[in-house]
Amino acid sequence: EGWASHLYLQWEVFYAQTRQHHPKEEIMSQRLTINMNNKPIYDIVYEQDFNQLAKELEPFEIQDKKLCIITDSRVKGFYADEVRDALKDHCKEIFVYDFPDGEQSKNLDTVRNIYTFLIQNKFDRKDLLLALGGGVVGDTTGFVAATYLRGVDFVQIPTTLLAQVDSSIGGKTGVDFDQYKNMVGAFYMPKLVYMNVSTLKTLDDRQYYSGMGEVLKHGLIKSASFYEWILDNIYEIHDRNLDILEDMVYKSCTCKKIVVEKDPTEKGERAILNFGHTIGHAIEKAKNFELMHGECVALGCIAAAYISWKRELLSKDEFYEIRDMFVPFNLPITIEDIDPEEIYNLTTSDKKMEGDKIKFILLKKVGKAMIDTTVTKEEIIAGINEIYFTDEDWDS
Repeated sequence: EGWASHLYLQWEVFYAQTRQHHPKEEIMSQRLTINMNNKPIYDIVYEQDFNQLAKELEPFEIQDKKLCIITDSRVKGFYADEVRDALKDHCKEIFVYDFPDGEQSKNLDTVRNIYTFLIQNKFDRKDLLLALGGGVVGDTTGFVAATYLRGVDFVQIPTTLLAQVDSSIGGKTGVDFDQYKNMVGAFYMPKLVYMNVSTLKTLDDRQYYSGMGEVLKHGLIKSASFYEWILDNIYEIHDRNLDILEDMVYKSCTCKKIVVEKDPTEKGERAILNFGHTIGHAIEKAKNFELMHGECVALGCIAAAYISWKRELLSKDEFYEIRDMFVPFNLPITIEDIDPEEIYNLTTSDKKMEGDKIKFILLKKVGKAMIDTTVTKEEIIAGINEIYFTDEDWDS
């Protein structure tokens, strides 16, 4: 709102005036392997359809297995039949289970209902679960897989940008408990992550750009060159050019791969992936999940970058450039109707606390993040106030 929306309108005019069609870049389908302790654990496959899904599942001997596609009510209407048709002739039997879409379904009640469905259909430990959907579906299915019969195999088939670049990678699974986000969970690795980037075409604009919050975050914490690449390809990202999207998702996942492989269970460096999340999660809770995760991450990143500037880790120009570059991706840089004190109090209930200290992620520079446990309440409140748009701001 306010001057931020004015800035975005200016950018829209610039976009319309300077729009150019770049020649299509030919990019082959790509693959990443996630390793743990120098051993390959699972592959991430990048495609533009589901045509190779059955072939990618062949190594898991699905001809002798029951498969259960777990999805939500929205994604079911788009892709469940397509995925089932692609696999039905290659497996013993295939089922589809869906639950209501949205963060409100990411809880133990949904987990219980899935357990009941699997028990009633006699799924055993050799069978396979397929998580078809966004982060809520992936996190919930992964937690079910980790705990049903003490562990069954599962495959991630993420259909949102947020899930493709973030939640489907790294083995974090879990659900919310009351108002506490991701409080119950387990580290449990998928057998495969199959990314069909064409699914990004069916996302509404708000959901699509929410994923860009995590994409930009990966560049900010791990790769200045990737961050610059994103800015160089704004037009194609807006157009959802599939070749560019495949390359963007691949590069973003590579950033996360580097971090996850060094610290698979978040004992150390992996915490840098939480840049923007301490304040971002608190805003999500305070706003009762009315804002999307990536929107809250963007706000949290700006607040954390502000603290980094005030600590003289970033220059003033670097801070304002980081803040303003969320605007072309339809992400908020200010927020109204919050209580900074409430946001701070919610940060202290975050699961990322280390004893009585907040494990805060700051930026040394674009592409280089650091973990800090000395950030004070006053600094956090100042960061929150930087993104807080008040009535006085309107008047000024």
